Amino acid sequence: MVNVNYSSSYNTAENLGVWLIVSLFLAVIGGLVLYFLFIKPDKKVENKALAWFKEFFNFHKMLIEDLLKTTYIVLAIFITLYSFALIAVNFLGFILTIVLGNVILRLVYEASLILIMIWKNTNDINKSLKK
Repeated sequence: MVNVNYSSSYNTAENLGVWLIVSLFLAVIGGLVLYFLFIKPDKKVENKALAWFKEFFNFHKMLIEDLLKTTYIVLAIFITLYSFALIAVNFLGFILTIVLGNVILRLVYEASLILIMIWKNTNDINKSLKK
């Protein structure tokens, strides 16, 4: 006969539910505090660390461009190296993977970067109009 202890799984689920509520409450409080400290005020911050936080939370510094460029390089190398595993199996598959795989990857990443460039240009135009 198998002895199953249901109380430990029930306690774990109960603990997760409590932690979910506590996490949600703390997230709302923290979000409001950060909003009123960094995003809402228009005054200039002199402290370098606080200025970085203000810029970060206002999305003036976009991290996604560097992230996209890095992941593009990693995935392009991966597709190229993986395609070499297909040489012995299917030479046509190798050619299609190395060429089409990299071309499609490049097109997807260029489309993503175009959206970021549009945002940057629009932001620059907006800044120049405000001056």
